[in-house]
Amino acid sequence: MDNQLRPLNLGEILDRTAQLYRRNFWLFVGTAALPLLIVFALAIPAGAIFVIPGIASSRAGELSPAEIGIIALLVIVALPIYLAVYVYSYAGITQATVSVHLGEKPTIRATLKSVHTRFWTYLWYLLLQGILAAFLPMVAAMVIIGPLIYFVSRPDADLGARFVLGFAMVLVGVVAFGVIIWLTLTFALGMPACIVEKKTAWDSIVRSWHLSQGTRGRIFVTNLLVAALAFAIGMALAVPLLILVAVLPAAGITIANSSTVMVVTEIVRVGLDFISKVLLAPIYMIAAVLFYYDQRIRKEGFDIEWMMQRAGLTPPQPQSVPAGILGLAQTPSAASPGDSAGGFGPVTPPDSVEER
Repeated sequence: MDNQLRPLNLGEILDRTAQLYRRNFWLFVGTAALPLLIVFALAIPAGAIFVIPGIASSRAGELSPAEIGIIALLVIVALPIYLAVYVYSYAGITQATVSVHLGEKPTIRATLKSVHTRFWTYLWYLLLQGILAAFLPMVAAMVIIGPLIYFVSRPDADLGARFVLGFAMVLVGVVAFGVIIWLTLTFALGMPACIVEKKTAWDSIVRSWHLSQGTRGRIFVTNLLVAALAFAIGMALAVPLLILVAVLPAAGITIANSSTVMVVTEIVRVGLDFISKVLLAPIYMIAAVLFYYDQRIRKEGFDIEWMMQRAGLTPPQPQSVPAGILGLAQTPSAASPGDSAGGFGPVTPPDSVEER
């Protein structure tokens, strides 16, 4: 980390993200894949259930009562599992990034184990982030759009009024979408703050609000680039599925009259989606951690405090990365400097740092 103790521009952060991902590829992919494998493993038998005689509907395009009941049961069971998997994947990759950025060599097992110790805090943070960044703006938009839909659908509304009301609905939708994006960028640094500084969910939200000021545009550009990469990879992975769908009619098999083919196709689609998520998910988290440390350097003089810690001019702080994350037994005298660097709270920056 010593060579990164300075404010980085966007190009340097992207380059550093690529370096960390390439050098620790199996760590990041493994941390993302192990939790998601649970979902994928559950999806296969769940899909296979629908080809059992007596369960699948005999009429194409319709669901039998048994299928509806199974789908409802799967939703009830799968939702908590998905939330738990998402927490382990999201927080695990963030924890792994913090460790490697501080010069540690974490293991996949120890990384996921470290998430377990604060699982409920991370879960509540992600739920709180979703409520504030997406749910509330959507509810506010629907409160406005709902009456507009009522007035548009009235038979006595003339064409001009319908046009104005329709334009207003589109405008409200665009504004709500923009607010969701802005809030997502605002809370992008919350998980690193929650992990590094061991803050509560709400304190992490507030911390991210302040830290992200001045860098939300750079985070947006980074996410836009990753989204473009995700689209390209998704299209590339979808080609085999498109070929399969195109070849089946030539073999006399149609998706409409073969539930088995539907299940196989869905499994292939889920598998391709799994591969895409495993490959791309770490990029978002790695970049978020780098932006987090970059903002602390710019706003709080984290680089100066880190160097003072290395020089022994400040007392050791409680370590932010659990000792078990290394997969090694450590003693206080043998702890590496990176173990305690991440746990610094905000400090009053010197004039020279504030001017940057």
